[in-house]
Amino acid sequence: MPTFQYEAMDASGQQVTDVVDAADEAEAQLTIRQMGYYVTKISVKKAKKATAARTGGKGKSFVLGGVPTKILSMFTRQLSILQDAGLPILRSLRILETQQKPSRLKNALIDICDDIESGSTLSESMARQPKAFDRLYVNMIKAGEAGGALEVILRRLAEFMEKSQSLKRKVKGAMVYPIMVITVATGILVFIMYQIVPQFIQIFKDFDAELPAMTLWLIAMSNWVQDNWYLIPLVPMSIWLFVKLVRKFRAGRFGWDLFSLKVPIAGQIVEKNITARTTRTLGTLIASGVPILEALNITRETSNNAMFEYMYGKIYESIREGESIAKPMKEYSRPKFNLVALFFWTFFVPGIGILLYLMRMNRRVVDDLVVNMVDVGEETGELDTMLYKVADNYDEEVAVLTESLVSLLEPLLIIVLGLMVGFIVIALFLPLISLIQKLS
Repeated sequence: MPTFQYEAMDASGQQVTDVVDAADEAEAQLTIRQMGYYVTKISVKKAKKATAARTGGKGKSFVLGGVPTKILSMFTRQLSILQDAGLPILRSLRILETQQKPSRLKNALIDICDDIESGSTLSESMARQPKAFDRLYVNMIKAGEAGGALEVILRRLAEFMEKSQSLKRKVKGAMVYPIMVITVATGILVFIMYQIVPQFIQIFKDFDAELPAMTLWLIAMSNWVQDNWYLIPLVPMSIWLFVKLVRKFRAGRFGWDLFSLKVPIAGQIVEKNITARTTRTLGTLIASGVPILEALNITRETSNNAMFEYMYGKIYESIREGESIAKPMKEYSRPKFNLVALFFWTFFVPGIGILLYLMRMNRRVVDDLVVNMVDVGEETGELDTMLYKVADNYDEEVAVLTESLVSLLEPLLIIVLGLMVGFIVIALFLPLISLIQKLS
């Protein structure tokens, strides 16, 4: 909606200069007359002048990357509060833009304000900023504008983003401890192998002691670490780069995503996390008034897993042919044999990887609970409510599974570290005990 700058006279003959938002000049003049003013001059306020006045003549800052989810969630919550208070959308955006530090979001808000002043809608303006606002965000805003309930949609969108961020934060927070323990333990063991063990080796050579098998094995490992220490960080980095390269191809991405869904324990967390996110996304879009086909398309694109993308793509095709959601969801949630997935199982789980894959490959990625809840939602016309319930249930299951995994890892890490340290101590002191006995 464009902004008109006007000059007018009030009832006492005083000159008034202000701005008003209106669809066209006739509507702007009518609005000004209803305020009790007599218009003497009116014109569309130009975007460039507005930008210069707003930013003090400064241009946008140079930034890289997108907008962090936490920042975007906070912005959405603040915008919903300003809209609930009844402020015009342009003024709300200007207020939030001035509060932002130089960032991608601030640059996007400057452009959005300019576009709105030039006559564009909020959804159209946000669609021109794909690095700040994704397709889900834009379509929900568009639905809110069409239904005249933008403040409700913003509040719903803020809740959606906050819940997604909360779950992600719980999972990341729970994994910090085991990752730190493994990293520090690896560093300590490498230090022992590189610095401590060679000194004992020299002692054993000086005394020409006969070494047991455990000590010989420890010496061999120490020699390998000294000769190939650079491989310790290089191997995991190479595997990570290899997986990234394979995922660039469609078949490789599908195979890796299937592998990640089928890994014991960790695969369940990934699967339930994606199920929770996709059902909450679909429920939020449907509740906001987005057409079901568009909602399914957006959910498919935001799932970030090739298997779920395939399933939602098939559901999309079935809906176009007049079927329900539950039937194709049950049918296409069962993966087929995938050669790339078999390769990853063989590579990461040598020996029994093929057997594990054949045992787990036909298990559906969506449980009967989800299918039944969706079926009930379609029958009762409460599909969005049922999808919310599924998402809440799986959010809780992900949190419980993550806590259980961490609780299981803590004693396992302690036991493994104890065995490794015990092995090193015994392997080093057995020859020393033998030497002391000979000397005595």
